[in-house]
Amino acid sequence: MNLYNLDIERGILSAIIFDGKVYEDVAAILKPKDFYLPFHQYLFETMEDLYHKDMPIDEIFLRDLLVKKKKFDEEAFLEILGTAPIEAVEIYAKEIKDLSVKRELIHLATEIKKTVLEEDKRAIEEVEEIQSKLFTIATSNLSGDFKDSNKIINETIDYIKKQVSKQNKIVTGLDTGFVELNRMTSGFNEGDLIIIAARPSMGKTAFALNLAFNVLKQDKGVAIFSLEMPAEQLMLRMISAASKIPLQDLRRGNLNDEEWTKLTEISDYLSDKPLFVDDEGSVNIHTIRAKLRKLKAQNPNISLAIIDYLQLITSDIRERHLAIAEISRSLKLLARELQIPIIALSQLNRALESRPNKRPMLSDLRESGAIEQDADIIMFIYRDDVYKALEAKQKQKEALEKGKAVEIDFKEKEVEDAEIIIGKQRNGPTGTVEMLFHKKYTLFTDKVSEVTEIEHTEATIDIPNI
Repeated sequence: MNLYNLDIERGILSAIIFDGKVYEDVAAILKPKDFYLPFHQYLFETMEDLYHKDMPIDEIFLRDLLVKKKKFDEEAFLEILGTAPIEAVEIYAKEIKDLSVKRELIHLATEIKKTVLEEDKRAIEEVEEIQSKLFTIATSNLSGDFKDSNKIINETIDYIKKQVSKQNKIVTGLDTGFVELNRMTSGFNEGDLIIIAARPSMGKTAFALNLAFNVLKQDKGVAIFSLEMPAEQLMLRMISAASKIPLQDLRRGNLNDEEWTKLTEISDYLSDKPLFVDDEGSVNIHTIRAKLRKLKAQNPNISLAIIDYLQLITSDIRERHLAIAEISRSLKLLARELQIPIIALSQLNRALESRPNKRPMLSDLRESGAIEQDADIIMFIYRDDVYKALEAKQKQKEALEKGKAVEIDFKEKEVEDAEIIIGKQRNGPTGTVEMLFHKKYTLFTDKVSEVTEIEHTEATIDIPNI
């Protein structure tokens, strides 16, 4: 069994040279000593030096610095440059780490044999020495230290003072723009992973865009990864919801003079907002992480990220449940790293449609185990009228097939009742928020028609009369 893999080492180092941002992902797992080849150790050590000096980690700077250190190997360096960069660097970095630990264990086993046979020590002393060395191997890869109580107390007091300064007794996190949802969640907190799940046609994307627009009204930035539809389609939906122009009319360009005026006003309003959409379509979690890190660095005002939707994120892991586990965990860690809430839309299993009560539950999530574990908040969207309409159409179809006339007592509504079911909330209650869904505009609104001044939150900022 080989306890090293030079091809993977070269692929990882090549990936960093190809894209310097990859260094952070690798450095979180590997240290220079984890590479087997000495030159690979020197090269990764030099990458670390350049990173801390905020200099480009590229071929020119690496070559110059290695030459200055008198550790440059032209042949080994060219071999790395000629190796195709590895895409899933974290997965392969963990493999290199695993091999490194095994080498250390074998080295320790050799030391143990030598100590026991050659050194004149009491057995208990040898056991303690071995335990110490084993502990060093086990803990050498841990990043970060414990926080003492004084540090924790100071940070907690700072957090409380920050909340007091907001002078808002309802919202402590990012304002959702929905009164009752704010009351249930206190807003979305920094570092939260929020899952919004539903069956098709329930309005997942519409609800996420409504949340995005409410955040934009607060002059805070929003990033959207649209893996299913082009950016222009998302913008049509957002404009429809914001301007109250029917979505179908916008798609057809069937607008009267008043609606053209509204369209112009809302377009001018949105064009000045910090909204960023990536509609590349086929992306993996590493690409999402790299793009979001870069965007956040360039636009610190980014306060919310939305991914539509989770199951469309590609992965090199074949087992789908393991891939989803890796994706959901990575999104949670990314939310904590960037200190913003990340919303990921998710599909539900078809199993719920065979139940009399079709309201979703946590077990209806596809690959639910990992998602349920990593998410801070899981919300389901449910509109009973969607199923009533389907049932009515099915009855009509069956009757026509039998040559019978059937009278359908169900009439589709322009405004339907909607439920936002909070199935999990790590730091708050679960329950149902009642809303209304305006189908023509793909717009969710609070069902409460009148609220007191206290119940109004920061998201009730006036926007142009459109």
